[in-house]
Amino acid sequence: MKVEAKPKEQVAESTMTTGADVFIRSLVDADVDTVFGYPGGAVLPIYDALYRADTPFEHILCRHEQGLIHAAEGYARVTGKPGVVIATSGPGATNLITGITDAMMDSLPVVIFTGQVATGVIGTDAFQEADIIGITTPITKYNYQVTDLTELPRVVKEAFHIASTGRPGPVVVDIPKNIAQEITAKEFKTDFHLPGYQPTIKPNPLQIRKLADALSRAKRPLLLAGAGVLFAKASEELKTFVEKHQIPVATTLLGLGSFPGTNKLSLGMAGMHGTYAANMGIYEADLLVNIGARFDDRLTGALQHFAPNAKVAHIDIDPAEIGKNVSTKIPVVGDAKEALQLLLNIDIEMNHHQEWLEALENKKQDYPLWYERSNDLISPQWLIEQVYETSNGKAIVTTDVGQHQMWAAQFYKFDQPDKWVTSGGLGTMGFGFPAAIGAQLGAPNELVVSVVGDGGFQMTLQELAVIKQRNLPVKVIIVNNEALGMVRQWQEKFYEERYSESLLSENPDFIKLAESYGIRGMRIEKEEEVPAMLEDIFSYDGPVVVDCRVVKQECVYPMVAPGKGNHEMIGVTK
Repeated sequence: MKVEAKPKEQVAESTMTTGADVFIRSLVDADVDTVFGYPGGAVLPIYDALYRADTPFEHILCRHEQGLIHAAEGYARVTGKPGVVIATSGPGATNLITGITDAMMDSLPVVIFTGQVATGVIGTDAFQEADIIGITTPITKYNYQVTDLTELPRVVKEAFHIASTGRPGPVVVDIPKNIAQEITAKEFKTDFHLPGYQPTIKPNPLQIRKLADALSRAKRPLLLAGAGVLFAKASEELKTFVEKHQIPVATTLLGLGSFPGTNKLSLGMAGMHGTYAANMGIYEADLLVNIGARFDDRLTGALQHFAPNAKVAHIDIDPAEIGKNVSTKIPVVGDAKEALQLLLNIDIEMNHHQEWLEALENKKQDYPLWYERSNDLISPQWLIEQVYETSNGKAIVTTDVGQHQMWAAQFYKFDQPDKWVTSGGLGTMGFGFPAAIGAQLGAPNELVVSVVGDGGFQMTLQELAVIKQRNLPVKVIIVNNEALGMVRQWQEKFYEERYSESLLSENPDFIKLAESYGIRGMRIEKEEEVPAMLEDIFSYDGPVVVDCRVVKQECVYPMVAPGKGNHEMIGVTK
């Protein structure tokens, strides 16, 4: 028997307001325009209120909670606004854990609302009960469990404030079912005061002066730009400052796009698969200025070899990051835009580093990123270059994690901010495709290209239903080497070619898979087919999945082996 939905106009108007109604109104008051959600028992009152309400925001039904959270992350990364998620209790909430951790490590503003069993049975192992507060305490910026309806509007407002100010991050709000069902006629106050949460936005002028003095004396200065520049919307200030003083710039993986990749002062990405010029620049610098990066291990390599000759200055809005991994001589706590604006107002004489600039330019010319073209299947690095050229470098690019991610970071020159969406700190497979959905919803007029591996894509491919249902023109490019590529590369280099469970010879037919969802699918095996294919799909008004067969044994170079310093790269030359 076919079940027909009851038309909304036939739903009787109620004079009673429920906690769920209060919640929906709180989302409207927070200027939410997109919600990623999946219904279940504990959030049925919320979904009933959503059905009855005339809301200005759109609800996106993903097909798995992991899809919800990664889509919300993609939305947040592109728009700068908090991504909003609704999931039910128990497995609905626990399916979000990977994405919450991912958002925490990559400082993405996401507000997650989870249903919970009624307060009277919390702690009794009730059906679909999980201690989501206990579970998420280590992986959120803050979390709440609402036990009094009068607190709900304030908590929602607080959650958005905390998620999006200071160093952004995820906030969880757990709402028991009886709170959502409670009947009320009250109007609730939403004012809040958080004396223990007062992020430092404006840097100490004395520390800025110390940094300016250090720059004026440096002979080998280098600037490291991280995602904090992007979160602060400081890319223009960074470019102005760098060009004014002719300071070379390396970027982190998540900082790509904070400074134009084609600018002559750009050294490219630093770290494990960074460029020779960026890594050697950091190794030889006498002053390293870090703006908005957290000195993680994939960036630094062996810490004893990281910037061994440099005085380190670190500008970061999170004081906990300064000095955590790398000894810092000039700490500057504050917003990157504010810090750069203060530096731009200081007359800094920098005229001692022309030889340094010439030496770094020689490194760029002598040791560029390289690859060998294939006579058989597609060279993956060349594929990324073609995506860059065909899109004129203007696409929003999302990725999963692995070889394709590193090739995209290396060979797509990000000249604009907020065009790069990837999983950095947690390295989450399955991230790239749902993140593209969120990015496309956040930037509906932009070209969104999801570059994914054949392994990671299979973790969240059920979200194909969403791009079909919404006709989202996401272009999915599968870099298909029939392997968990980075795992295979490590097994080749460090485990004597023992390819233990890393080869994917039984992949599905991705064309038939796409077509089963009503989506256009293509397979490309020859390089001569690539340019026309890209022109075709980029002009096509709808979603496309392209299975690109690339060289199976290709490796990502350069590479810093585990335990080595960044100056000990392998694969720098052919």
